[in-house]
Amino acid sequence: MKRVGEQARRLQALPAYLFAEIDRLKQEAIAKGADLINLGIGDPDLPTPTHIVRRLAEAAAAPENHRYPSYEGLLSFRQAVAAWYRSRFGVELEAEREVLSLIGSKEGIGHIPLAFVDPGDMVLIPDPGYPVYQAGTVLAGGIPVLMPVVRERAYLPDFDEIPRDTLAAAKMMFINYPNNPTASVAPLDFFQRAVDLAREYGIILCHDAAYSEICFDGYLSPSLLQVQGAKEVAVEFHSLSKTYNMTGWRIGFAVGNTEVLAGLGRVKTNLDSGVFQAVQYAGIAALTGPQDPVEEARLTYQRRRDVLVRGLRALGWEVDVPRASFYVWIPVPKGYTSARFAAILLQQAGIVVTPGNGFGQFGEGFFRVALTVPEARIEEAVYRIGRLCL
Repeated sequence: MKRVGEQARRLQALPAYLFAEIDRLKQEAIAKGADLINLGIGDPDLPTPTHIVRRLAEAAAAPENHRYPSYEGLLSFRQAVAAWYRSRFGVELEAEREVLSLIGSKEGIGHIPLAFVDPGDMVLIPDPGYPVYQAGTVLAGGIPVLMPVVRERAYLPDFDEIPRDTLAAAKMMFINYPNNPTASVAPLDFFQRAVDLAREYGIILCHDAAYSEICFDGYLSPSLLQVQGAKEVAVEFHSLSKTYNMTGWRIGFAVGNTEVLAGLGRVKTNLDSGVFQAVQYAGIAALTGPQDPVEEARLTYQRRRDVLVRGLRALGWEVDVPRASFYVWIPVPKGYTSARFAAILLQQAGIVVTPGNGFGQFGEGFFRVALTVPEARIEEAVYRIGRLCL
């Protein structure tokens, strides 16, 4: 007999929310007045640059921006994206057909399987990886096929390990560099191999490049679209959230293959009404205005990275130095699971981190730290970890 409130099978098929226990312990600690250092959330603590905020205020006051926006985004915003791509990557984009505005890249990533994945279709997903790749696949009725990304292979999937019949059946593949959660990076020849594979097997290649502008020590992350022929099979997702500290603004974009963007756009026209135009004008100011704040943010995260890595290594921890993103991916001490260690840090040291198993089965044995608190708080976190004598 049907029951009011019974969830659809597609929701029941979603992976369990593995952070629930950590969230419960966090709320308990807050209720007791604990001084928590939150290194668990990938949300920049740095403010949105002033010129972007100013442009939003101006645009929000204009009555013509109070109405429904266009579904695909303002042409001027898409032209700004194309100009940014040309300047940053040397990639030419046709603004009218090869750029689509998004309500943040998460929205586009979550919706794109609805456009192309039928029930039972396979989607190749990195593990560990951003949970939305799997959630979007499951909600579309697709079957997630996990591609292990492990430390021994520099956190790059081994395409040779994927069975040929799986590749022949797969509709879509997600990749993500600089990577969340591992902070790993990928060379251009890896993107070339991914494009070649997608072209051979007719796979839609989706690259999540949300962290491309947070790079350290002179490293610059490439774009997948720099690979010749990438537009035949690929789209790339970007977000203004991390680059310009605009997580709450909800604006991003997808670029690349026109047919894939048209399919995603068709889903969006049926499910949302586009990005508030004032936010798009602020996005234009971000992309075309001074880029000094981006470099300042990079240097801030690099200093924080150095404080954390240097401090943990002094305690005897084995920590890789990330070249990009604002995450550090760290092995848990021997004898602990990811979730158990995260709970100990929270309960005994007042430190919130993200257990690696929350990103997939191959994330077990690691935890993720977000460099989204000031250096003094990171130093305090290292001190508290040292007191645990782990």
